[in-house]
Amino acid sequence: MSGAPLEIAIDFARAVLVLFIIVDPFGDIPIFMGLTEKMTEGEKRSVFNTATGVGLVLLLVFAFTGQEIFTLFGISIYSFEVAGGILLLIIAIKILISGSMNEKAESPESLGAVPIAMPLLVGPGAITTTILNLQLYGVITAAGAAVVVVFITWVILRFMGSIYRVLGKTGSLVIARVVALLIAAIAVQYILVGITHYVVLSH
Repeated sequence: MSGAPLEIAIDFARAVLVLFIIVDPFGDIPIFMGLTEKMTEGEKRSVFNTATGVGLVLLLVFAFTGQEIFTLFGISIYSFEVAGGILLLIIAIKILISGSMNEKAESPESLGAVPIAMPLLVGPGAITTTILNLQLYGVITAAGAAVVVVFITWVILRFMGSIYRVLGKTGSLVIARVVALLIAAIAVQYILVGITHYVVLSH
């Protein structure tokens, strides 16, 4: 009897740890800072509140429905990886050409939803991990892990301004210059992984 709660706690910790590593909010901080560089503090808060809110909803949807969504639309997770990669690649090209991701008419909420919530925070990897957590540990653990990881991500994003100030103008400029390349690299990785899995399964 006493072993059951401990086993549940260990499973929950594993689910949280794996999902947090995949979401990797620390690794995405340079990209977030580059995308929100010209925004006011209020607009940045709006972006990150939207990003974490949308991210949580997406993860919970996949935690409760899992593979059924892909089955319903007749697509695979690998197709999803390629689609997410293409979306990010378009964003990267847009930044390289115009020097900015969003037009003036685009709202902070829109930027928070795409590309920050999807596919940067909640990309194919996070969705796949959530589905695996569902299959391995059950709905409650998968959903709980999603809530905990998104909350931790929200806290990290809230303190991102302090990190930004520490870097200063020079550091921020350097980060802004490499944002497009980072996004492009992530995009190419998503596309290659999706195509590789598809080719392997086809044979």
